Amino acid sequence: EGKKEKGAGGGGGGGGRTFETLEVTRPAEWVARVELNRPSKSNAMNKAMWREIRECFEDLSVDSDCRVVVLTGAGKNFTAGLDVMDHTDLFAERSSDVARNSVQIQRFIKAYQKSFTAVEKCPKPVIAAVHAACVGGGVDLVTACDIRLCSSDAWFQIKEVELGLAADVGTLQRLPKAVGNDSLVRELVYTARRLESREAERLGLVSGVYQDREKLLEAALDLAGLIASRSPVAVQGSKVNLNYSRDHSVDEALEFMSVWNMGMLQSEDLLRAAQALMQKEKPVFSKL
Repeated sequence: EGKKEKGAGGGGGGGGRTFETLEVTRPAEWVARVELNRPSKSNAMNKAMWREIRECFEDLSVDSDCRVVVLTGAGKNFTAGLDVMDHTDLFAERSSDVARNSVQIQRFIKAYQKSFTAVEKCPKPVIAAVHAACVGGGVDLVTACDIRLCSSDAWFQIKEVELGLAADVGTLQRLPKAVGNDSLVRELVYTARRLESREAERLGLVSGVYQDREKLLEAALDLAGLIASRSPVAVQGSKVNLNYSRDHSVDEALEFMSVWNMGMLQSEDLLRAAQALMQKEKPVFSKL
């Protein structure tokens, strides 16, 4: 399972921060595993978890000992989504002033949006390894990840319309860009029906389906290890530019890429990669 830590920071990160709802381990060199860790509640996302996901991925973003993150869920399910019981105050009686109520609700929504945007903006690739249920906020979370893998028993549900609201922390913005079927995305959003693992693979939401949770984790860690063996300058630059390209025109993205690489092409990693290729050895890259 790898070395357990008090926090995600490690050598270059957040100074040994402790987490109540997450478990952070180092199963291999350069690889961090972040596990949603409320198994008795099916990893339902309480207030602490929303806050800690943001803190954890902000720490990992600047942790030079981390090049890839694998995101998992403890227990029987990946996550049941929002812990409604921990958010009853959100629905409690408020001021009679609509403007003041609205400002408070918007602040709450934006704070939760930032939790999953921290995953997307983390320059290290994030691999979501999903087993069993991935509901509501879980779909918001995994669509902010770079790569999604799942076990054969996994299922996804955009549950929000069933609860009387539109999903507001990322699914509606990221899922249509993560998959190529706008019609099916809208069907899933409007109906709140389950998306089983094989259909998720056909849709392109996941890039691999594995027999069980054990095989899933093995595959996720193998993939993480392969990514971690590549130049961190190249991998992290690729993620930043893929995200930028998704949200901008081709011309704008090409301009951004040229500015990015005018500095990054001067990295020692190019020479190290070329020398290793010629010598038929595995390249070793220094911390970034």
